[in-house]
Amino acid sequence: MTLSLSNIHKRYGGLHALKGVHLDVPEGAFYALLGPSSAGKTTALRVICGLETPDEGAVTLFGQRANDAPIQGRGLAMIFQSFALYPHLNVRENLAYPLRRSGLSSGEIDKKIGRVAETLNIQHRLGNRTDQLSGGEQQRVAIGRALIREPQVLLLDEPLTNLDAKLRDAMRVEFKRLHRELGITMLYATPDQLEATTMADQIAVIDDGRIIATGTPQDLYHAPPDARVAQLVGSPPVNLVPIQDRSTAGTWLGFAQLAIPAPEGTVCAIRPHDLTVATGEADFEGAVVLTEALGDVSVVTVQVGDAQLRTVLYGADAARVRIGDQLPLKINHAMYLPAAQCAQV
Repeated sequence: MTLSLSNIHKRYGGLHALKGVHLDVPEGAFYALLGPSSAGKTTALRVICGLETPDEGAVTLFGQRANDAPIQGRGLAMIFQSFALYPHLNVRENLAYPLRRSGLSSGEIDKKIGRVAETLNIQHRLGNRTDQLSGGEQQRVAIGRALIREPQVLLLDEPLTNLDAKLRDAMRVEFKRLHRELGITMLYATPDQLEATTMADQIAVIDDGRIIATGTPQDLYHAPPDARVAQLVGSPPVNLVPIQDRSTAGTWLGFAQLAIPAPEGTVCAIRPHDLTVATGEADFEGAVVLTEALGDVSVVTVQVGDAQLRTVLYGADAARVRIGDQLPLKINHAMYLPAAQCAQV
């Protein structure tokens, strides 16, 4: 493994930020660390790059224990949530800054700047100060400053948070292109499941300082180990329905009967895409209380007794639905998942 964390604990006074974190990132992977705010994502990255020292456990880089290795000698680079650029310097000077202490000649530094600028398409901006750049251009400069040292692993701490939606879409494509072209190992921390599932080969889900699941985006979406992971992976969010009655004859949700019995200690999880308008016999009806139009697709929330459920409607169904409509709905697929510590959605 290129990077491994083994039983990592980190405390700040009474706050236990990391609680026995285990993580293995293989060489060349695009690996996402997905979790909500205050889950421990940034702390884990800071431990890996040497900005924090773990209280317990081992950090292993390229097969060697690295708990006490100097930051500069770890073969890593990190891109922060804020771009951390020097506004009084131009783009060329920002890119050159990490190399000034390396002993390289001016000619060698210029060659590296040229290669990185071409890769990131910022050659025409080298003479501009960074405060004269757009958000997307500033992000590219921050990426360039990390890449110019030719790290073996790139750590990214919520790098798209400060960009608008259109720029976030463009930069997701950019990160995938860079990974494909450079073959560099990337560990990408984000609270945004869309970023994680569209970019990463593997995802580690972190919550309350613990890694609670790892797997491919497809595995975590279609077969989450528990209800908390199902909440964190998938958009729109999964519908979690408490089970009202369990028997050998089936499962009663309070508004619909499912044929398969539910094990004890589980909740019923229904992805919004698996809840569709019935063309024949419906499993239940729900009153539309909210519609969110996304072009020719709508996310529709229906009220069924005390429960609110989301469904995704397409085409003509999406266009004609109105608040107050009674929708006949069919459950095409449901999962019974251990309840774990589910947040309210």
